Amino acid sequence: MPKKKIKSQMELLLAYFKKNAGRNIKHPEIVDWATNEFKKMTGKVFRDPDRGIRKLHQDGYLIKVAKGIYRYDHGFVKKRDLEDFSPRVKEQIFKRDGYKCVMCGRGRADGVEIHADHIKPKDLGGEAASENGQTLCAQHNFLKKNLKQTETGKKYFIRLYQLAKKEGNKQLIDFCSQILEIFERNNVNGHIKWEK
Repeated sequence: MPKKKIKSQMELLLAYFKKNAGRNIKHPEIVDWATNEFKKMTGKVFRDPDRGIRKLHQDGYLIKVAKGIYRYDHGFVKKRDLEDFSPRVKEQIFKRDGYKCVMCGRGRADGVEIHADHIKPKDLGGEAASENGQTLCAQHNFLKKNLKQTETGKKYFIRLYQLAKKEGNKQLIDFCSQILEIFERNNVNGHIKWEK
């Protein structure tokens, strides 16, 4: 009997979500199924299904319903495909930003990979327009995707505040304090603690 064609781990995960389209799937269900199925198909261990699920969500294939619960919806995926930057818009963003990351200033001239990033994320309704785009290096794009932009900003100012305290830079301490107080006053990212 011919062996079933082996799919990649991502394809395997997505196939299960598609087969169960419209249904909220809890983390243990998909992980157990994927690890067992991959073992049957390949004889190998599926090393990190969690990463694959997160990637499918970040790439716009899954809706995160709640912590550890995801759903596949064809209409959502189709809409997301329309919200990606076109090559023309990406080039406009890169050109406007001088082909450099707006966070650290590194770019193509430094041999650094750059990405066109949505300032307002796609999953929050951010459009694929140049006004909603910014150039980020791969490192800062990864940070933003995993921490969200306001979390990344708050962590950055906390680190800068700590450095300023260590150096005794009063002007920079005051500046960072004012910004971090705005985070606190507006209850933005309260789970990230700032030790004064």
